[in-house]
Amino acid sequence: MSAPGSSDLVIVANRLPVDRVETSNGTPGWRRSPGGLVTAIEPVMRANEGTWIGWPGGTEQDLKPFEDDGMDLVPMTMTDREIENFYEGFANGTLWPLYHDLVAKPEFHREWWDSYVAVNKRFAERAAEYASEDATVWVHDYQMQLVPQMLRELRPDLRIGFYLHIPFPPAELFQQLPWRRQILEGLLGADLVGFQLPGAAANFVRLVRQRVGHKTHRELIYLPDGRTVRAGAFPISIDAAGFEELSRSEPVAQRAAEIREALGSPRKVFLGIDRLDYTKGIYARLRAFSELIADGHFDVEDAVFVQVAVPSREQVEQYRILRDEIDRLVGRINGDLGRIGRPAISYLHSSYPREEMAALYRMADIMVVTPYRDGMNLVAKEYVACRFENDGALVLSEFAGAADELRQAWLINPYDINGMKAALLEAYQADGRELGRRMRAMRRTISQHDVAAWADSFMAELAAVRPTHGKAVRPARRS
Repeated sequence: MSAPGSSDLVIVANRLPVDRVETSNGTPGWRRSPGGLVTAIEPVMRANEGTWIGWPGGTEQDLKPFEDDGMDLVPMTMTDREIENFYEGFANGTLWPLYHDLVAKPEFHREWWDSYVAVNKRFAERAAEYASEDATVWVHDYQMQLVPQMLRELRPDLRIGFYLHIPFPPAELFQQLPWRRQILEGLLGADLVGFQLPGAAANFVRLVRQRVGHKTHRELIYLPDGRTVRAGAFPISIDAAGFEELSRSEPVAQRAAEIREALGSPRKVFLGIDRLDYTKGIYARLRAFSELIADGHFDVEDAVFVQVAVPSREQVEQYRILRDEIDRLVGRINGDLGRIGRPAISYLHSSYPREEMAALYRMADIMVVTPYRDGMNLVAKEYVACRFENDGALVLSEFAGAADELRQAWLINPYDINGMKAALLEAYQADGRELGRRMRAMRRTISQHDVAAWADSFMAELAAVRPTHGKAVRPARRS
């Protein structure tokens, strides 16, 4: 286990890569978390024997640093009030909707902001404690946007990178935030600020020029203290080879066949896998699918839609409302269109391990990913990685970051129900040759741009911004 002051690489994120669970004998234990961030960071973490600082969830106050599956983890604590004001409040009631094009209305409360500042300060202090001299600290996501500047003040020797996993909004939206300048200045504590897409990086530079007044040139920001900050696009990816290997395994193949048989062996299976979030467009896609059945394009003997909705932020009122809306919609569709043993929608409100996800990806003929706004959406890439036979179709929102790379998908505007219906029907009717042409191209893209390449490119750019400063970070080991 890393001691304070000994880590050449420190990861700072809102969550640890593990969740607190109760083991079979009733004692508390740890289980690896689902989600893109863990998948993306773990390889570079292992390659550098790094330390990960994050919150394990819950309100336990006496957790000590520990090692889990070869990773050194430093748990941060939160009180009930901090969970309410920092996490559910400012992070997910203010920043999340603001950064996702106001799909829901953000709320601006001063006590939420005060909690956000206090929690960021505590994370920055812990990172300063564990980082060795001239270490690299990689700060992640919207919950931690003040950490870079706070850490810079505590430890000016450090090389600091920041990466935003969600979209960064245009100036017209960001400027609504009462604490807009503080957020921008917080991010400017980093040497490199990374985004999913070039447009987000450009938004950030423009806002710094307009709101903070620093001189900029293209992706570079020149600070009065002589530092140069770079903003760049680094589209995140997945362990493509790992997902393909899993998909090819015999247990996953057997499970995929079992799922399909349990569904009644329909001609085509549509699949959606999302966190239950109002940005994901779940309601609209289920409505579009149901209208195709109601219009007579196919019936429940021909096609079924499997929708996995992973529970998310269930203490936040907007999420509880969304769950109720989806529950009612699924019940109405199945009541109107289903038959005994043949529901139109097979709806699962649960999370599943990676192996079950791979079985679902391998089983499904058409993957439907329709967010109103998404930083990247790794589910789309995971589906493509699992289609090693170059079959299957991807229907993808043009407002997901993944649409910039997976251009051979059926791209749709999730606000256009008729357009979505047309794309779903085209994907349903496409022949093997058309499916193969599209899938081969998408698979080439994700195999060439996997998670190791993403982490390597970010770290290489971070080193280049301050070439005479800080220790080198080893690239993630490739299998």
